[in-house]
Amino acid sequence: MRLARVEGNVVATRKHPSLEGWRLVVCQPINLGGEDDGTPIIAIDPHGAGMHQRVIVSSDGLAARHAVGDNRSPVRMMISGIIDKAEEGTA
Repeated sequence: MRLARVEGNVVATRKHPSLEGWRLVVCQPINLGGEDDGTPIIAIDPHGAGMHQRVIVSSDGLAARHAVGDNRSPVRMMISGIIDKAEEGTA
């Protein structure tokens, strides 16, 4: 799982049939300080994250394929949560 920030939507006139009806978003991985940390990734968004919202992106392809209902889907990345507030824990 990675922290990321939603940076845009993907518009595709042709895509795999399993992705029909799914919102695809561009997510910029970020570090705990909110700074860019890696190259942008494309993920399906079952939660309706807004532009520039911080999210948790999962690279669990099995869970993403289960979400779209097709075990042969090419989908790998999926937003698994929207971050409302982040706090540093003490142990």
